[in-house]
Amino acid sequence: MATWFLSECGFRPLPPLYPQPRKFPISCQKVPKFKFLNKTTKRVSLDLSFRPRKWELKVSAPLRVSTEEEEGNGAPGFDPGAPPPFTLADIRAAIPKHCWVKDPWKSMSYVVRDVVVVFGLAVVAAYVNNLFVWPLYWAAQGTMFWALFVLGHDCGHGSFSNNPKLNSVAGHLLHSSILVPYHGWRISHRTHHQNHGHVENDESWHPLPEKIFKSLDNATRILRFTIPFPMLAYPIYLWNRSPGKSHFHPNSDLFVPNERKDVITSTICWTAMVALLVGLGFVMGPLQLLKLYGIPYMLFVMWLDLVTYLHHHGHEDKLPWYRGQEWSYLRGGLTTLDRDYGWINNIHHDIGTHVIHHLFPQIPHYHLIEATEAAKPVLGRYYKEPKKSTPLPFHLIGDLIKSMKKDHFVSDTGDVVYYQTDPKLSGSSTSN
Repeated sequence: MATWFLSECGFRPLPPLYPQPRKFPISCQKVPKFKFLNKTTKRVSLDLSFRPRKWELKVSAPLRVSTEEEEGNGAPGFDPGAPPPFTLADIRAAIPKHCWVKDPWKSMSYVVRDVVVVFGLAVVAAYVNNLFVWPLYWAAQGTMFWALFVLGHDCGHGSFSNNPKLNSVAGHLLHSSILVPYHGWRISHRTHHQNHGHVENDESWHPLPEKIFKSLDNATRILRFTIPFPMLAYPIYLWNRSPGKSHFHPNSDLFVPNERKDVITSTICWTAMVALLVGLGFVMGPLQLLKLYGIPYMLFVMWLDLVTYLHHHGHEDKLPWYRGQEWSYLRGGLTTLDRDYGWINNIHHDIGTHVIHHLFPQIPHYHLIEATEAAKPVLGRYYKEPKKSTPLPFHLIGDLIKSMKKDHFVSDTGDVVYYQTDPKLSGSSTSN
């Protein structure tokens, strides 16, 4: 157990053999530069009439889209791990220009909306104060804490506004209020985006190689693959995701020297929030603080872990993970999944539109739906349409359980690999 650690709500091995994915800080306010090779343009027929959107005519034509034969439409042999017949530039060209525009006033309006709802829920619950209301409050407030996190997440990506100072101030206020160290999280989350879909270098929820998986003791397997344990480990991940890698310590291996002042600032803000909660505990009593803040906080943690896991796992078709020369930013991004959360979509700022967000994290959340619709003709079958949700997304709990039972490890060899199943964990007699 001493050689294992929690990685964003799941145990993962110490990585002594793998280099850090970055050597120098990279601003998350900008998109990584990519070199695209010229490709022979193919003549295709593009019919967008099936998308009844008012902005349909504003969608610029992609530089190149895949044909039906290339996509494998109607052919069972479609391989999601094959290099796509389009480039990142093709997807970018299909997205309307106004989707890239950031409106700080609109972003702040969402902050005001969510803060008003958070305080309103707390006032009503404290005033009514009965056993029927508290569970409803916990569910609603935990969801609102998660919504605050998503807005702070936008600040971290620079999609909140073009002003880094505004992003930093808003991000600190939003994340510190829910006990997340803004800069520490922002930097490690940037690493996740830069290495999405990579077996070794991805920062969160990446698979274990088979040899390492089979060396796990029973306790570690239970903690990693048995619900609810993986859904409760985010605070531990922040504190010490591995030896020497804390999101709070300025000398952590997660950060380079010129990022340390930022980390100190965020740790101070986090500490101030803890002090405020301690003071409130003395004023209102620890039980009332637990009901008003503690339980909603734990539900927020579960929301965060559920959403981040299901955006990279749990599809009915097996999705690839990459190593070595087979990995690219585009291919890694195409392994992410969109999810439909029903009524919650608007509450948590359309974070379910995850594919385009992962490829272009600088697009504001209020443009992600439109950008996704515009990109679909280019993505073809590489885009996995999310299952339609009921008003409350209870179906996602089933997807989570199924994934925990079958997505256990990947092969030790090969640069394009897929999850395999441990029959002991799945309850079956054969692995697949």
